[in-house]
Amino acid sequence: MAGLVVVTGGTKGIGRAILEKFAGHGYDVCTCARNKGELEETVADIQSRFKVKAHQITADLSSAMETRRFVDFVNRLKQPVDVLVNNAGFFTGGAVTEEEDGALEAMIGANLYSAYYTSKGLVVGMKERRRGHVFNMCSIASFMAYPNGGSYGITKFAMLGFSKVLREELKEYGIRVTAIMPGATLTASWQGTKHPDERFIKVEDIAETVYSAYMLSQQSVVEEIVIRPMLGDI
Repeated sequence: MAGLVVVTGGTKGIGRAILEKFAGHGYDVCTCARNKGELEETVADIQSRFKVKAHQITADLSSAMETRRFVDFVNRLKQPVDVLVNNAGFFTGGAVTEEEDGALEAMIGANLYSAYYTSKGLVVGMKERRRGHVFNMCSIASFMAYPNGGSYGITKFAMLGFSKVLREELKEYGIRVTAIMPGATLTASWQGTKHPDERFIKVEDIAETVYSAYMLSQQSVVEEIVIRPMLGDI
């Protein structure tokens, strides 16, 4: 039975690039997002181009209930999950002392709790098979605070901590855990910027990095990856 690559928030940007990278190598894929139309377009495109199975379900992973519904959907596919990429999340800039009430709670839900509950639900099968790879999409904000980062920075620091804890818990089961920490990447978050495209990381480079880390032998794990634009942070 073919294995499965699960990417949360996979309709655009880094998530979609990762789906396409694995699908291009013959892996079946599964994803979720809030926008049903974008999900259906993504799945149809991947199935047409790569001739693999592509599964999708509309879900808002900032909700623990919706996250569990997504996990149940994946488990009902009855395919072993080879790779889980916790990519869902969003950025809202602002100062911690000035941002609107609820900003932290909203980003904690989308950026951290989504990964927490998705991982809890899907590593069960990985443990049984003693094989699997979890990638957590962190950020350079996971280790470096910067102006206007606000609650986003708090959630990404927490995401890196979650990755470290998960690594220690799962290594005895042969499950690898990798934290990806990209700098400025050319995604919708940067729409309207005055910086040229060449100043950003390509989403395809992030996807290539994830795939390369996955392709290492079971004797090795890349625990953390920092990738920045060639000219440095923006």
